[in-house]
Amino acid sequence: MTTHPVTQLEFSELPEAEMRDRAHTFYETMRQRRTVRDFSDRPVPREIIETAILTAGTAPNGANHQPWHFTVLGQGPLRTQLREAAEAEERAFYEGKASEEWLEALEPLGTDASKPFLETAPWIIAVFAQRRGGPKPGDDRKNYYVSESVGIACGLLIASLHQAGLATLTHTPNPMGFLTEICERPATEKPMMLIVCGYPADGAQVPLHALEKKALSQISDFR
Repeated sequence: MTTHPVTQLEFSELPEAEMRDRAHTFYETMRQRRTVRDFSDRPVPREIIETAILTAGTAPNGANHQPWHFTVLGQGPLRTQLREAAEAEERAFYEGKASEEWLEALEPLGTDASKPFLETAPWIIAVFAQRRGGPKPGDDRKNYYVSESVGIACGLLIASLHQAGLATLTHTPNPMGFLTEICERPATEKPMMLIVCGYPADGAQVPLHALEKKALSQISDFR
């Protein structure tokens, strides 16, 4: 076995009762998370977004290369440009690119090509997956398990924003090449998704279909 520098694991064992309580409390918190499409323009402190991104950066990842980049867009001209580009792709999707089966699956959610939240919400986080990079600034090495790593980081980011009291929306117009230009990111990075975050608008609603979650027996088995 090769030798490598190590440090002592910091781990605090909890009583089983507290473990159960924490697991249940976190589940109840996340059970209230909803994808929101009606956002307020009410300001959200930048520090909250920064802390949530730091949380995302703790995600497990291939070879600890941390193959992600988060470009955060506040309100301004770039957001108008973003909305115009995203809606152009969305119109193409709804008017011909999407299969009938796909459109039928989306129908209970009431989505369409109009994306006003891309201008309204106080913050948009564009998530990029880095094909090359490494753990240190200036590294130019192949990254590993990139999609898996970035997916886990996005999950932590969404959970952190929800825990902080913010509403979120994941938006994935396809293709998303326009994000590379708008966010001035290199060609070695692949835009993965937009995470819209802020406060929900007064009277915001969610489709009933979104409340239908599979039971434990449908999503797991124990052997």
